[in-house]
Amino acid sequence: MDAKKYLKADFLEILFEGRNKKYGAYTLRREYNKRIGRAVITTFILLLIFVAAYAANLYISAHKPEETNKPVEKTVKLENVQLEQPDLPPPPPPPPAPEPPKVKSSVKYTPPEVVEDDQVPPDMEPPDLSKIKDKAIGAENIKGDPDGIDPGLVQESGSGVTSGVPGGSGDGDANKVFQFVEQMPQFPGGQNALMKYLSNHINYPARARENNIQGTVVVQFVVNTDGTIQDAKVVGNKRGGGLEEEALRVVNSMPNWTPGKQNGRAVRVQFSLPIRFTLR
Repeated sequence: MDAKKYLKADFLEILFEGRNKKYGAYTLRREYNKRIGRAVITTFILLLIFVAAYAANLYISAHKPEETNKPVEKTVKLENVQLEQPDLPPPPPPPPAPEPPKVKSSVKYTPPEVVEDDQVPPDMEPPDLSKIKDKAIGAENIKGDPDGIDPGLVQESGSGVTSGVPGGSGDGDANKVFQFVEQMPQFPGGQNALMKYLSNHINYPARARENNIQGTVVVQFVVNTDGTIQDAKVVGNKRGGGLEEEALRVVNSMPNWTPGKQNGRAVRVQFSLPIRFTLR
């Protein structure tokens, strides 16, 4: 290449003079500026697209209506809920009726007759007391057990129970259920022991826990003369969710109470026990 051509030729022509320009290096160097330009333009376009997308997302988010995540409220009517009736143990059998007491023999009482002294027979002798030995004086002649009790202390009743006899009710009705007596029935250990027993033995029903059901269940039952629990039932408003069934289960499984007493004798007493269910 002569001197004039060197002045007009670019650096690549001078560098590849006499070399194989078809090898590839010449073409790469020749198109380098074009490739850089295309890369810059492509990068700019991609960056512009990203910025536009980000701006559009901000615009949509700013004008999108707010969604409030309110809890879904659903009203459940307990009267429409079908509760499963658990298998409750049968109530204990009533205590056996006490046997009628044995009475001793009695001799009919003869009221005295007041007369003048001159009307008393001179040969009249006092009655033979040996004939009434081990016998009681009563309204009629009764043949009984020498080891029995005085029939004057016994008053027969239609129920077969006697008054004046330990175990009787005093009015001849052992099956009578009292509302209030002189000594009310008591749980073994007192009120604090009762509260502790309920706390340790009550299992909060899962159905009531899931539906946030709580409240007080009143259980009414009879404490027999031997302290056993009988005729337990729920009174008052029903709470549902299995609270009534659980309260009855716990009451029926309680140990024997100290029975109530009236006139010093054990009697049957109706007792009401409120059981409070509270979610913690």
